[in-house]
Amino acid sequence: MKENKPIKRHAAIVELSKDHHFALLLVWKIREGLRKSIEPARISKYVIHFYDTDLIQHFNQEEKFLFSKLAANNELRLQAEDEHKQIKQLVNDLKLSSTDKSLLEKFANTIESHIRFEERKLFNHLQEKMSEDELAEVASALQVKGHQKEPLWEDPFWLGKGS
Repeated sequence: MKENKPIKRHAAIVELSKDHHFALLLVWKIREGLRKSIEPARISKYVIHFYDTDLIQHFNQEEKFLFSKLAANNELRLQAEDEHKQIKQLVNDLKLSSTDKSLLEKFANTIESHIRFEERKLFNHLQEKMSEDELAEVASALQVKGHQKEPLWEDPFWLGKGS
């Protein structure tokens, strides 16, 4: 059995990795809600809120402070930017079709796959290629911006119907 060793994340990027934890928690909440037959509109409302209050800022920070360190035609950068666009489109689709269960499933799968790509490939590549000065610049920029942890939400649908 292959052992998955924890990835040593550079301090400059650790806050973005922490954000990924909360996005994976979002994926879990979506799947729990669907598994418990929660109305898709309730779940979609939370997904849209999470995107608007957290993910969009996270994406902007990644694009501005990390992806920009790679050449415009870099394969990893192009994949990450394309996945951000796909996720944005899925959120727009959810705004139009909030009761579409398959859209929620696709959103959850896309977010999970995107995070795994960034954590396992893109961030490792960036850590290897960026200079200490560039990493310090990223750390400073992200520290000034600050990160919220998880958006507040009054409807914990993932706990079940009676919540």
